[in-house]
Amino acid sequence: MNAPVYGVVPRMRVSPLGRITLSVTFGGRANFRTETLDFEVIDLPGAYQAILGRPCYAKFMDVPNYAYLKLKLLGPQGVITVGGDQHRAHSCEEENLKIVVTAVRAL
Repeated sequence: MNAPVYGVVPRMRVSPLGRITLSVTFGGRANFRTETLDFEVIDLPGAYQAILGRPCYAKFMDVPNYAYLKLKLLGPQGVITVGGDQHRAHSCEEENLKIVVTAVRAL
């Protein structure tokens, strides 16, 4: 899909540079799962290097819990739980806010 992306930064439109297919693995040595995902590549400043969304959740058939920063999916040896860090997530959000404010002021 080569459609522009809206809403990441208010009043800005970003066009994808292309698409890349990568293998994504969740879990550890004893219990892991790997799937191939397609990512849209965009040139946009931000604190995150990748954003996993509905296509990822559908492929892994996982359940995200945004309040607890947990992602649960079924692996060959049982449930795989991936946890996030509340402090790091907050820092990323603060950094993203600064980037957005700077971008909007430049318009």
